Amino acid sequence: MITLSLPSPAQPLLPSSSKTLNPSRQNIIPSSHSLKNPNFEPLKNRLIRQLDVGHLHHAFSTLDLMTQQNAPPDLTTYSILLKSCIRFRNFQLGKLLDSVVLNTLISLYSKCGDAETARLIFEGMGNKRDLVSWSAMVSCFANNSLELQAIWTFLDMLELGFYPNEYCFAAVIRACSNSNYAWVGEIIYGFVVKTGYLEADVCVGCELIDMFVKGSGDLGSAYKVFDKMPERNLVTWTLMITRFAQLGCARDAIDLFLDMELSGYVPDRFTYSSVLSPCTELGLLALGKQLHSRVIRLGLASDVCVGCSLVDMYAKCAADGSVDDLRKVFERMPEHNVMYWTAIITAYVQSGECDKEAIELFCKMISGHIWPNHFSFSSVLKACGNLSDPYSGEQVYSYAVKLGPASVNCVGNSLISMYARSGRMEDARKAFDILFEKNLVSYNAIVDGYAKNLKSEEAFLLFNEIADTGIGISAFTFASLLSGAASIGAMGKGEQIHGRLLKGGYKSNQCICNALISMYSRCGNIEAAFQVFNEMEDRNVISWTSMITGFAKHGFATRALEMFHQMLETGTKPNEITYVAVLSACSHVGMISEGQKHFNSMYKEHGIVPRMEHYACMVDLLGRSGLLVEAMEFINSMPLMADALVWRTLLGACRMILEQEPDDPAAYILLSNLHASAGQWKDVVKIRKSMKECNLIKEAGCSWIEVENRVHRFHVGETSHPQAWQIYQKLDQLASKIKEMGYIPDTDFVLHDIEEEQKEQFLFQHSEKIAVAFGLIITSQSKPIRIFKNLRVCGDCHTAIKYISMATGREIVVRDSNRFHHIKNGVCSCNDYW
Repeated sequence: MITLSLPSPAQPLLPSSSKTLNPSRQNIIPSSHSLKNPNFEPLKNRLIRQLDVGHLHHAFSTLDLMTQQNAPPDLTTYSILLKSCIRFRNFQLGKLLDSVVLNTLISLYSKCGDAETARLIFEGMGNKRDLVSWSAMVSCFANNSLELQAIWTFLDMLELGFYPNEYCFAAVIRACSNSNYAWVGEIIYGFVVKTGYLEADVCVGCELIDMFVKGSGDLGSAYKVFDKMPERNLVTWTLMITRFAQLGCARDAIDLFLDMELSGYVPDRFTYSSVLSPCTELGLLALGKQLHSRVIRLGLASDVCVGCSLVDMYAKCAADGSVDDLRKVFERMPEHNVMYWTAIITAYVQSGECDKEAIELFCKMISGHIWPNHFSFSSVLKACGNLSDPYSGEQVYSYAVKLGPASVNCVGNSLISMYARSGRMEDARKAFDILFEKNLVSYNAIVDGYAKNLKSEEAFLLFNEIADTGIGISAFTFASLLSGAASIGAMGKGEQIHGRLLKGGYKSNQCICNALISMYSRCGNIEAAFQVFNEMEDRNVISWTSMITGFAKHGFATRALEMFHQMLETGTKPNEITYVAVLSACSHVGMISEGQKHFNSMYKEHGIVPRMEHYACMVDLLGRSGLLVEAMEFINSMPLMADALVWRTLLGACRMILEQEPDDPAAYILLSNLHASAGQWKDVVKIRKSMKECNLIKEAGCSWIEVENRVHRFHVGETSHPQAWQIYQKLDQLASKIKEMGYIPDTDFVLHDIEEEQKEQFLFQHSEKIAVAFGLIITSQSKPIRIFKNLRVCGDCHTAIKYISMATGREIVVRDSNRFHHIKNGVCSCNDYW
């Protein structure tokens, strides 16, 4: 512990600075006045009565008592006292009031946000400045965001021989409650301990707790201060509970709340608001409901902070995503101000399935003449983004421009995300470029947008721009970049980011590790993903689910299911996505009974209501196994109407899909392929004509490979690549070689009405074969060739690549739209079942 000598330090704590206090005038919004001490009026009336009967000395004793009871006199009281001193010709007592009035004026101007006028009064006092004057000035600077001036004023006071009191200590500690001056605060902490004020004053202890939390995020030291305090009040307990909750220690916050109640303290609205937050974080709905019932009994349910916390809790803790409970809380509130409306709109958006309702609530709020704030606009723009509805989003933003909040960063950031989620990256970039002040959230929004829209090159360029601005890079930034690398299979870039993460000290960050698992898995290196998983110190459901999904996608169903059982043994509760991965693993290898067992256990053991994705997995499992009758019976037994995904999964394509989703080009393409494979070319022409009339475009097949951080893309019949001649020469060589080994081109996969010889030539112009040939040319013999395709790999290409792996002795990994294919020595991990 560094201590501070009294009465003045030998060396200044900060670099030399002008000793003249000359802070620049700042436009600061005045803070709202706290409620008057209930003792103020009775004491003031007593003082006036004493003056009325001529008891001047008694009146001054009452004046001291007002200060001791934290009910400082106002200017009217001082005015009456001065007049009484003149009337009774007691000028000595009158002179004492001179400095007192000036000290009060300093406090007055401080509360009005006018630190410059307060400073002028302080400097004009000269040798009349006492400890109260100095404390008032330190407090003025601290409360008006002039932290450095507050610290220098405190040091000047020490050099002049003044001994700080509890108010002065509290003020200078408040000035140190930030990352710039937290180190000074730690020195002052030693000073406080040495002088005994930690044990003597609750306010000093509270400021120290805040200084450690806000200045350096040191919750351990903050709790040590709390633990050493011999006297604690409700404010102290509530502050410590709040700081635990804010720094992610939800369990500790709840434990401290229970300790507080056992100590005999009765929680108030601030306490309940603080403890409801950790209940939400931990998903403790039962405890939250108990607290809700107590809030109602105490008459606190109508409080804004408590009401908003309850809405947030019911929104995030509802097991099935239901918004019924939070809507009841909202409806029972006596008045609906903008905070209540914003809370319920945000809750609807966060529920994941009520974005349309959120927009409707926003419109209802406006029709009720409640003007939205920047948080309201931010939430409803997110709803528009979730719905990929840029038209509504632009209307909302226009309204924000009209009312003014459009200039607030969080609204601009939400606009960027809205455009990005709608696939309109040019508009997202324009929204980003016009932001008056860009923060890290702004950069994260645009980087994440580029990554999710498969524009990873732009994402990496912005990453370098962030580094140049000095804003700093968060875990979310890195996670977005890793997602971008994974989306195009750019493992080289992913490995570069991994290296930077290790240097930056993010090795143990849970969010980053989860993103690394996903990146390595999606780039085809499942063992690297497993290594990251094994090295994690703290795993959550996302970590386990990412690893299970990875094994399932790579065809390692047994390892995926083993991982799932390990997850359950650790006590980690699976979620909906976990079960999609588990059922997919069963589907990929035809484990019917195992899949049915897990599907039935979803709700029985974990309370997870099956969604359409889970039903689709079961239909896929039965359909792949040839149990079409059972699959149809399963669809008919579903408690909800099967959507296009389920029908497409079972039938590949059918007119039933077209009836449900007439604008889905995938359905037309599948149906066209079905007719083509049967040689029904007239029907193929008819369907393609319908697509043209509906302006539906088929996604072009594309394969790519990353070599030395550069992505090489190939379409069918690609001739624009610089090495096209070498590639086709290699393909000719491979075709001859694998035909000798027994490969027979399967022309059924050429869905065009052309001659048989042309079909065979067409097969060898498929993008995945071109990418494999390029990989054989450009990569070393010792490394696997990793190919990525945006559509499902065709059956002939799958067979040909198996033969190529035998002919060349190379391991070839292909990731298509459905799964990974690890092909080695003529054998694929999918067992020809995909």
